[in-house]
Amino acid sequence: MKDKKILVIATGNKHKFQEITKIMDLKDWEVKFLKDFPEFEIPEETGKTYEENAFIKAKTCADKLKLPALADDSGLEVDALGGEPGVYSSRYGGIEGDSKRNITRLLEEMNTIPEGKRTAKFICCSMLVFPDGFSHIEWGEVKGRITFKPSGTAGFGYDPIFIPDGYKNTFAELSPEEKNKISHRAIAFRKMADFLTHFSYEYCSS
Repeated sequence: MKDKKILVIATGNKHKFQEITKIMDLKDWEVKFLKDFPEFEIPEETGKTYEENAFIKAKTCADKLKLPALADDSGLEVDALGGEPGVYSSRYGGIEGDSKRNITRLLEEMNTIPEGKRTAKFICCSMLVFPDGFSHIEWGEVKGRITFKPSGTAGFGYDPIFIPDGYKNTFAELSPEEKNKISHRAIAFRKMADFLTHFSYEYCSS
């Protein structure tokens, strides 16, 4: 039996890692969590776009670990706020990765926006980078609306205040299986999984 190739998911977020691995369900790859490499520190996201931030994470990981790396950058764009928080979604509340603060600030910014104008969309950029510089990108998007208060305990990030179009429940009220059928991340990473399953690229691992 041919040995599986190793793919590193360049995130330190355990919930995101678990979600991505379930979505992709790769049979021919051994998927590794970035925490499996304690010597590696995730670089600061200094890009001005989702694509730039995803590339920074994946490229740095691939260069240092000499393994193919997959990263993403996602954001919530609210129409009434001119697309904010966008690329700054994960630190909108002032502290990187503090979902409670992010949600609190967003709801405060939207406290005068009525039901019919609370439209928004989640965007995900999935970036694959190999040690020799080869890269591939996929995108996912899901539209919906922002609630007036959080609801649900599943998921992470802005999930408790986002209801996808065609649904009555927030992402945080859906089961992981339901969310992984329709989310922006699911769309992007299913495309990436299909790419990895069907291509025969030989990368340089030294």
